[in-house]
Amino acid sequence: MKIALIGCGFFAQNQLHAWQDIDGAEVVALCDRDEARLSASAQAFEIARTYTEAETLFADGGFDVVDIATTVPSHRPLVELAAKHGVHVICQKPFALNMQDARAMVAAVKNTGKLLMVHENFRWQSAIRAAIEALRAGAIGAPFFGRVSFRSGYDVFSGQPYLAEGERFIIEDLGIHILDISRALFGDVTRISAMTRRINPAIKGEDVATMLLHHANDVTSVVDCSYATQRHPETFPESLLEIDGTEGTLRLDAGYQLTLQRGGQTETRDVSPPLFPWASKPWHNIQESVLLIQQHFVDCLRTGAQPETSGQDNLQTFGLVEAAYLSAREHRTVEMSEI
Repeated sequence: MKIALIGCGFFAQNQLHAWQDIDGAEVVALCDRDEARLSASAQAFEIARTYTEAETLFADGGFDVVDIATTVPSHRPLVELAAKHGVHVICQKPFALNMQDARAMVAAVKNTGKLLMVHENFRWQSAIRAAIEALRAGAIGAPFFGRVSFRSGYDVFSGQPYLAEGERFIIEDLGIHILDISRALFGDVTRISAMTRRINPAIKGEDVATMLLHHANDVTSVVDCSYATQRHPETFPESLLEIDGTEGTLRLDAGYQLTLQRGGQTETRDVSPPLFPWASKPWHNIQESVLLIQQHFVDCLRTGAQPETSGQDNLQTFGLVEAAYLSAREHRTVEMSEI
């Protein structure tokens, strides 16, 4: 499988490392408008073909998959360019600028018969995966309440300074992951209510969000996100879970401790992620999830299955982001049928 990667920034380095670890996958070309960044990545990963213009990359061809690791405004034109040239697509989140663009991108790739997956990797963290699998196996009966929480004071702006400049921040950048985890655990959502705040005066967008979700199967979940929380020890970048079921409870606590309680019995497991040679703490759980989601995409291409976070599926997660901002702005509950 030959892959072209567009975008050689901060996070794309993880994708490049992960592709190196996947049997049968090879990155054969890189594209980035920043020539210094492009050259550095090409040298580090020994990739000979480099481009500063995506149109030239696609015109030259010679790859099966394009991995789009750029910022949101470029996603629609790049996905549509990939569709025009008939290649499979992985696209970073947030998927699009708005729902209209997102639906158009899904339709463009669907018409080619190729796969489109959104790089929605948080549900692929091994600790989250362990919780998802336990829930799907009925370990605590039928869930009726859940909380998915990500609270931190970690300085994410040092590595990604553009995050401080957007009018929308935590729901769009981080909350989209946490909302997707809630969907992976409890299914699709029928309505959502959200409240947001900005605590850090040095940024433009919101850095705290609390969202109440009603799922189609009558599960209620609370999704809360914060980059303004001062806590010691720092738990970045862990997502914590509390789930009540008809026959027990499940918790994923700080330090990657998964606890299942049922019938008076308690089982606690250490579900800490591995530390790959190219990874570094505390990012290692996210870095591992990059490898797992990219392996999932390769497996889907080999079997013909749709990825869990296909473009079509991600319309539901992306719709939650749009609905959350609408709810916070208008101070009301939003039905997902409005989006």
